Amino acid sequence: MRFGSFLELPTTNGTTTTQAYERTFAHTDMAEALGLDTICLAEFHFTPNRVISSPLMMGAAIAGRTKRIKVASSVLVLPLANPLRVAEETATLDNISGGRFEFGVGRSGFQVAYDGYGVPYTESRDRFSEALEVILKAWTNERFSHHGEYYNYDDVCLIPKPIQKPHPIIRIAATSTDTFPANGRMGYPLLVGLRTVPLAQVTEQVGTYKAAYEAAGHPAAMDVSLRVPVYIAETREAALNEPEESFMRQTARLKSQLTGPTSELSAADAKVRAERLKSLESITWDDVRREKVIVGTPEMVIEQLKELQEALHVTEVVAEFNAGEQIPPERIDRSLRLFCEKVIPAFR
Repeated sequence: MRFGSFLELPTTNGTTTTQAYERTFAHTDMAEALGLDTICLAEFHFTPNRVISSPLMMGAAIAGRTKRIKVASSVLVLPLANPLRVAEETATLDNISGGRFEFGVGRSGFQVAYDGYGVPYTESRDRFSEALEVILKAWTNERFSHHGEYYNYDDVCLIPKPIQKPHPIIRIAATSTDTFPANGRMGYPLLVGLRTVPLAQVTEQVGTYKAAYEAAGHPAAMDVSLRVPVYIAETREAALNEPEESFMRQTARLKSQLTGPTSELSAADAKVRAERLKSLESITWDDVRREKVIVGTPEMVIEQLKELQEALHVTEVVAEFNAGEQIPPERIDRSLRLFCEKVIPAFR
């Protein structure tokens, strides 16, 4: 398996914007030194206490100070941007990083960013599909034209082209049940999470992805990345108790986000949101520990990862070391070090 760190750049507990960037760079330097495979950067807009509205710019800064670790978008919200501009900037980042860029994309389950940009959330599915089509054309053709519902280009030439051929890895985030087999048929690597969906449901969804992937006869091995909160300490008591407040804070925030207005959602998206909210309504720390996070000593974490690897066919684990943003920096560093030195070797 491969292993990464997922970063949202919070500015909680009095942290300034500058300090959030500095801590991110320090974390990235430590991750590279300890042998972590990937740094994954979120995208947030108009969200208090998040300073990651430009993950590609942040990725370029990280690429410039590192030599080995991969830089991934996790995920870029494609419907919010001009796809030709996204193709230019991602190709530039692939060049700057020496081919270390991974293109994680999605359409986001929350509409606050859509409202801010004036993009109807009801258009998000179709915009996403068309944007991805444009980006692939731009990356892989010397010149191309495109005339679609939302985007139109005539005989344009993307400069530069990506270093990676035919293009960087494209990983699609999936939460809606119908997107799993669709992604499997197309053969795209998958990104899944456990934040708002029960483990049993994710297991079933990944099963439909696997069946569709194998039925399509794709030559490459299946690739499933799991994003999950992780907390590691030397003792069981510390590992189970210390992250509770922070991890439950994340759960409470998710519930709050899911209670927003649904007038801009399609019937299918509104149904998905209602199902996610229901699964979180009466959730306890014991519930969260059981299937939404990975916490424990290194030995406990290894066993939990093995179970998830088997259930979800996981090939990559991307750890959220500060889910809920209340973990002190020294404890984040401890988790990262134990993760890299005590856990990862069990999967190499």
